[in-house]
Amino acid sequence: MDYKSNKAWLYLLPAILFLGVFMVYPLIDVFIYSFEEGYNSASQTSFGVGAYNYSYVLHDPYFLQALKNTFLLVIITVPLSTGIALLISAALSSIKVLKDAFQTIFFLPYVTNTLAVGLVFMILFQKTPYSDGFINNIIGFFGGSAVDWIDGPYWAKMFVLCLYTIWIVMPFKILLLTGALASVNQDYYNAARVDGTSRSRIFFKITLPMISPTIFYLVITGFIGAFKAYSDAVALFGTDLNAAEMNTIVGYIYDMLYGDSGGYPSYASSAAIVLFAIVLTITCINLLVSRKHVHY
Repeated sequence: MDYKSNKAWLYLLPAILFLGVFMVYPLIDVFIYSFEEGYNSASQTSFGVGAYNYSYVLHDPYFLQALKNTFLLVIITVPLSTGIALLISAALSSIKVLKDAFQTIFFLPYVTNTLAVGLVFMILFQKTPYSDGFINNIIGFFGGSAVDWIDGPYWAKMFVLCLYTIWIVMPFKILLLTGALASVNQDYYNAARVDGTSRSRIFFKITLPMISPTIFYLVITGFIGAFKAYSDAVALFGTDLNAAEMNTIVGYIYDMLYGDSGGYPSYASSAAIVLFAIVLTITCINLLVSRKHVHY
């Protein structure tokens, strides 16, 4: 028994070392930096130890704006992308002809470069001195007025960012949900049809419970991914996200380290720990909710 146990730990050792070096140690290091006031990475010195860095970050208007943008992005995109992906997956599962071709088409945005897709979105929505943009031309065709989606009002920029984020994450969700739907035992459906059960009742009472582990996984990873969003905003609004009022928490951390306001690793570490605490809290809440609503 001891030999088998030691052998198992030996197999796990590379993964444990990898996680320890690249995840656990950096997390501990960042946590320590977040309490070192005025930390200088060149001299490895600080003015003192305290909670001033957290106070500064939580009162910084740029961080509060980034926090607002990130929460809006999470609240809007995660439920919508999961719901739309579920509907598309259900439709694909009912298609017999060219099913594989449709799955490939829906998966293409996932394997396309994020910045390239963002550039296409920017071209579609951006107003120029020579054109109102493709989307505004469509709006004008139906009698609406043009909107400056990229450099205009806050709600317009947030709409484009949310739409772009949903477009980027939805292919992966469609792929997993299509696989989950295909794995449901057909005997359940056959028994329900014999009893004359309606399609809507079959969907809510059989399909959803059977694929609930996959949905839960997508919701959890969706929350974590949305909280880590940064490249999406850069692709649409450029690198000066503070000026565009479209920065995210990860973008704020990057700016504190390397941006125009960079050189403040203590503030960046504090913001990173705040982000970690938010993600951990929401993940724990989701895990508690899953005990009642996820069927394994």
